[in-house]
Amino acid sequence: MFLHVREARHIADYTIWLRFNNGAKGEIDLSNELKGEVFGPLKDLNLFKKFTVDPDIETVVWENGADLAPEFLYENMKIIA
Repeated sequence: MFLHVREARHIADYTIWLRFNNGAKGEIDLSNELKGEVFGPLKDLNLFKKFTVDPDIETVVWENGADLAPEFLYENMKIIA
C-alpha cells in the first residue's frame, strides 16, 4: 500500500499532527529538518504554519515549493493511538 497524507494540522511550534490513508495518526516535530535553501525559510513560524495537504501528491506542502515525502513523515512521526 502506498502511503498518502489525508489530513494535517499544526499543533505547536514545528509540530504537525498527521492522518494517513492506512488509518495511522501521529505527530512529527520538524524543527530539525528546517535546513537548506528550501526548508530554511520555514523556520519563520508564520510561513511554517501555512502548510496544506496537496491533493495531487497527497503530502504536506508549503507555498515556497517545499514538501516532504509521506514515507518520511510516517517513519518519523510519533504514533498516537
